[in-house]
Amino acid sequence: MSDRVVLAYSGGLDTSVAVHWMGEKLGREVIAVAVDVGQGGDFEAIRQRALAAGAVEAIVVDAKDELAEEFVVPALAANALYEGRYPLVSSLSRPVIVRHLVAAARQHGATAVAHGCTGKGNDQVRFEVGTRALAPDLEILAPVRVWGMTREEAIGYAEVHDLPITISRERIYSIDANLWGRTIECGVLEDPWQAPPEDVYALSVPTSTEPVEVTIGFDSGVPVSLDGERLPVAQLIDRLQRLAGATGFGRIDMIEGRRVGIKSREVYECPAALALIAAHVDLEGLTLERDTAHEKARLEPRFSELVYDGMWFSPLREALSAFMASTQRFVTGDVRLRFAPGGGMTVVGRRSPVGLYDYKLATYDEADAFHHEDAEGFVRLFGLGVKTWAAKQGGAAAAAGAGGAAGAAGAGTSAEPGTTKGSS
Repeated sequence: MSDRVVLAYSGGLDTSVAVHWMGEKLGREVIAVAVDVGQGGDFEAIRQRALAAGAVEAIVVDAKDELAEEFVVPALAANALYEGRYPLVSSLSRPVIVRHLVAAARQHGATAVAHGCTGKGNDQVRFEVGTRALAPDLEILAPVRVWGMTREEAIGYAEVHDLPITISRERIYSIDANLWGRTIECGVLEDPWQAPPEDVYALSVPTSTEPVEVTIGFDSGVPVSLDGERLPVAQLIDRLQRLAGATGFGRIDMIEGRRVGIKSREVYECPAALALIAAHVDLEGLTLERDTAHEKARLEPRFSELVYDGMWFSPLREALSAFMASTQRFVTGDVRLRFAPGGGMTVVGRRSPVGLYDYKLATYDEADAFHHEDAEGFVRLFGLGVKTWAAKQGGAAAAAGAGGAAGAAGAGTSAEPGTTKGSS
């Protein structure tokens, strides 16, 4: 038996050619693993296509619930948005696939794993770093980086070897999808000045002419219900995807800094992801203590960068996830979202049985229970350090600063002294 390699198989052109090419050029037996992360498609047809391309074994894994519960939920706890915008659609599915590649390699006695990524993207990093974290002994093959074929040449190779591909010679877009969203690139999108044509979208095609309002229930940071109906996370995401997407909500068009050092124009559709993150952030505002919330917000971008860079299985990502999980104990309650036709979304209500909002402390009416007399000493002590600095070291600079501030204040308008309330 020749050396076996486990290939992350999508059923597309590159991985179908890779099955045959690794057998022909490298003398490897290929085991194809297709992982269902919610991208859709006929997986039995994909399995048969892998076998027809020359795989000695073809395996299909249903990992939708695994992705939702073990990867999306921790990312949601961290409100994970790479560069403040991208909810890590592909970044979250890659470690799921890697986990199953390694498991299949162990089960079938393979000495290597392989992927169909080019040398220009982020996914090669995610597949290879993830594999080395879980199985440092396995060899990693990247045939697309090696063979040097253009797209036309790859199609020609498939035709010469009678490989079962169904693909146009004129590819318009490169698309990746899973239950958390959809990514679109290439074609006219490579011109960052060009507006995305409507035909790039699938999850956010507007069909609703009226506002849509939904209530999302959370239990310790995990979304557990939609409009009062308890649902598994994957099903909740799917249903919210359709409800929010029908209003045109969920589109992102951004210039993204890839891990490999280039800027890329990316278009994403993530109605459920963006809605859930917005709801979760809002509920945290109601339930997290101030200093914890501020420190968590400081760490969230680092978590997002690690996941984007393929470091899901790293000790730092695990440590950050442990911190994030510890903050979610009281993130329980409901958030009401309103989606408007045209793609707008607003949080219109939130409630929690353990919320830190106290009406009697917040109100200015006769129910006010706040001890106003305590404020004078608090403010005096809070500002004592800067008062001492100004008295001892501020001198002319402090006076000039005060004059500039007074001049700026005088240039505007304000309410009468003593009439302001708790202005932010």
